[in-house]
Amino acid sequence: MTKEIIETALKNVIYPGFTKDIVSFGFIKDINIAGSVVTVTVDITSSADEVASQLKAEATEELKKVGATNVTINIQAPKMPRESSSKGKNIAPQVKNFIMVSSGKGGVGKSTTSVNLAVALAMQGHKVGLLDADIYGPNIPRMMGVETVKPEVQGNKVLPIKAYGIEMMSMGSLMEEGQSLIWRGAMIMKAVEQFLRDILWSDLDCLIIDMPPGTGDAQLTLAQSVPVTLGLTVTTPQMVSLDDSRRSLDMFKKLNIPIAGIIENMSGFIAPDTGVEYDIFGKGTTEPMAKEFDTKILAEIPIEPAIRTGGDNGKPVTYFAPDSETTKRFMAAAEDIWAQIEKINEEGGVDNQAIQPTTPPGVSACSTTAAPQESSGSSCGCS
Repeated sequence: MTKEIIETALKNVIYPGFTKDIVSFGFIKDINIAGSVVTVTVDITSSADEVASQLKAEATEELKKVGATNVTINIQAPKMPRESSSKGKNIAPQVKNFIMVSSGKGGVGKSTTSVNLAVALAMQGHKVGLLDADIYGPNIPRMMGVETVKPEVQGNKVLPIKAYGIEMMSMGSLMEEGQSLIWRGAMIMKAVEQFLRDILWSDLDCLIIDMPPGTGDAQLTLAQSVPVTLGLTVTTPQMVSLDDSRRSLDMFKKLNIPIAGIIENMSGFIAPDTGVEYDIFGKGTTEPMAKEFDTKILAEIPIEPAIRTGGDNGKPVTYFAPDSETTKRFMAAAEDIWAQIEKINEEGGVDNQAIQPTTPPGVSACSTTAAPQESSGSSCGCS
């Protein structure tokens, strides 16, 4: 009995919800062999008891197949996620935490960021949903490799599509390929509400919501429909992007959404042949803006060919290139975001009651210029 035999056997143990084994994930932390007595320590990312039980049973079975007579599987798991303590209106109460991914302008890699943060959080053991609320540019089905998959309907509800251990829904999964949506604001607002209310999301630790660019109807509707735990902004290093990103961060403040930080995308280019990083678009230009809004840079994500090919082919870089620099930075950002969620819930959670519309029937909620936090009872926060 050797370490190589043990590792080969354990490659048959697939991590629940994924297609990769526990060896490929790097979850095997220690192997002790004494004749045919084997002790294995497995450090997993899920706090669910059923995951630990399944892995222990399957690992024991595989090791006995190769000659181990006495097997001990020590499972090291994180603590259970803290329940959300948020208050106010919540039309999707089965979701513990909501993460709004926003940007001041399009084309900055917001959907790529949403996908890879969702994958990173799922790989770290959280039960994650991903809502593509970018009504006009729903690209996430392709990025998740499910662009040809149509969701199932159960009664008058729609089941989310599952991929890479994540529950996903997008307008792109409901409409015909290439079809345009020429919608007014009221229709967008209704669509956002239905994505939250009429999708059969399971009990999720968090739902990542990829928003349309800008600071309009979709953002306000989301914030008034559910208590958003955290908001994060995606930008690129150029000043034209940073100018718009300031508006996105200002929106979070006006909607009383805690700011998780900023993802600086396209931050340097890593040459695939040499591994040398070049600052072709600039790098680190986000720091002054982060200080201005009393937040931080969660990650500086470089340009790597694996990001582009992963997005085009439905193979997220965080899942398929675990050793890449991009993956390391996304994983670190996901850990930071989750730590912030835990802290927010420990301190009482978030509350969206202050931004609820209070205008009487028949009166436009946008007829005032007062900001939400300054409302005297008649503002929807449309300023």
